[in-house]
Amino acid sequence: MEDLQTLQQALAVLVCTFQRYSKKEGDRYTLSKGELKELLENEFPSLGNVSAFEELRSLLDVNKDGEVDFEEYIRFVAVACTLCHEFFFDFPVVLPRGK
Repeated sequence: MEDLQTLQQALAVLVCTFQRYSKKEGDRYTLSKGELKELLENEFPSLGNVSAFEELRSLLDVNKDGEVDFEEYIRFVAVACTLCHEFFFDFPVVLPRGK
């Protein structure tokens, strides 16, 4: 039961994180260039200086409308999860601790 709650919490964090940034300016259903940059800088500090930000934004913006919608954001999250899964595959399964 605890694993189900943890997964539900993880999904809620993904959705709420998108919504927190997408509501800052313009269309609340998409991330503008500035909103996406702020999200990446704050939520993915391990990326460091996002020097390839424009390239990443271009890759995420599949429909080329200049913004990143929720589906495009989730594709990015899925790729990030896949990379983490592959990197940590042989490590013991331990949930990260909260702050």
